[in-house]
Amino acid sequence: MAEKNRQLSEEDMARVEEYLSLPIHQVERKPYRPWVLLLVLWVVVAALGGVSLLFAWMNGLL
Repeated sequence: MAEKNRQLSEEDMARVEEYLSLPIHQVERKPYRPWVLLLVLWVVVAALGGVSLLFAWMNGLL
């Protein structure tokens, strides 16, 4: 069985460092903006509510 606290060898650590230093892993990300996510969710919920009210009005339920 393998040990729980097994460490990587120097060769494996070098491979990991090389892999993580590739340009594909160095992409700059935009900062997380929770208020934008909240706004988008609010717009989607409001639009779906409006569509449901429209369907209810068209079918004479309102």
